[in-house]
Amino acid sequence: MTDQIIDEAALAELRSIMGDDFQLLVDTFVNDSEQRIVALQEAVDTADAELLRTSAHSFKGSSLNISAGRLTALCKDLEDRGRESRLDGAAEVLAGVRVAFDDIKAYFAA
Repeated sequence: MTDQIIDEAALAELRSIMGDDFQLLVDTFVNDSEQRIVALQEAVDTADAELLRTSAHSFKGSSLNISAGRLTALCKDLEDRGRESRLDGAAEVLAGVRVAFDDIKAYFAA
């Protein structure tokens, strides 16, 4: 797993490609992520492996799109746990997701 919050080179390339739409991408990511975290928490709370898998898969994709390496890796971990119906430790990984997401929000706010 990478400790890098954002791959700045990849993000700069994305910013160059998207131009004025880049900020919309960031804003959408932040807003959607908060909803995805709620879904992940529900999956953990109800021990719903399929909801964990699908929610983590979706979050992984959007995290990858903005070059958020650490968050992408954590979401992949949750996705794998859901696929394998292995929910032990998922709450701890979800706590890491929350920290990584907070770091990303702070990065984009700076």
